[in-house]
Amino acid sequence: MSAVASRAEGAFSNRLAVALAARRHLCVGIDPHAPLLDAWGLPDDASGAERMGREVVAAAAGVAACVKPQIAFFERFGAAGFAALERVLADARAAGVLVIADVKRGDIGSSFAAYAAAWLTPGSPLEADAMTVTAYQGFGSLSGAFDLVRDHGKGLFVLAATSNPEARAVQLARREDGRTVAQAMVDDALAFASPLDRHVNSVGVVLGATLTLADFGIDIELPPAKPALPVLAPGFGHQGARAEDALGIFGGLGWALLANESRSILAEGAPGLAGRVRARSEAIGEALSRG
Repeated sequence: MSAVASRAEGAFSNRLAVALAARRHLCVGIDPHAPLLDAWGLPDDASGAERMGREVVAAAAGVAACVKPQIAFFERFGAAGFAALERVLADARAAGVLVIADVKRGDIGSSFAAYAAAWLTPGSPLEADAMTVTAYQGFGSLSGAFDLVRDHGKGLFVLAATSNPEARAVQLARREDGRTVAQAMVDDALAFASPLDRHVNSVGVVLGATLTLADFGIDIELPPAKPALPVLAPGFGHQGARAEDALGIFGGLGWALLANESRSILAEGAPGLAGRVRARSEAIGEALSRG
């Protein structure tokens, strides 16, 4: 196998495509905030966050498409929290579980490049397969990550349309070409090309599942792109979005959908966790296979 073929085989986009082809669309959030840790009978400290994170990874292996640790809930414990997160990430790598680091980093020039280096460089203690990013300073502000995406098979998920009301003023703003900022984020992600991508793009978007995307100027009637645009969709489960409605919400953007659920799976504590992950993964996969 050539070096390029080997890199392509291990690229985030292609590993994600394999999971999606197996009808695994569930992204399990790892959100060790105080109420959830209490529900698990765990201390509200780095050790509790680590225990939850590692158990979620074990339950997700071979069942869910990926896991998504919310970095803020580890970062609040300082150096101990990051050390705990490093062990969670190490477990995921060992188990072959895809990780989207929910870091929402955004900056320009060398500052963003340093964020990308921290989260996407192979061998970094915080290495993940993909990271969430903000590009309200322009899609080009993400260029510090592009070499890591193209050369090392990493992924990005760009915030496009989110459910917090304050974001609407920015995301609905019209650019000089008439497109909303939200639509421009989708278009720029679709236009990104990596030589490693086969069926799924390396760069995707974050679109809230509780939103009406047409309100943001986002056209969901387009035929699926090739490679498909991966969509990370928070809002399923506890926040009210239903897997049965996913194709209606996302239309042509739904083939590479990652339905994120956290509290709906984690709130009942560690007992039965593996069963809940499997049940939600199967339910979401079944709902999306009807399209």
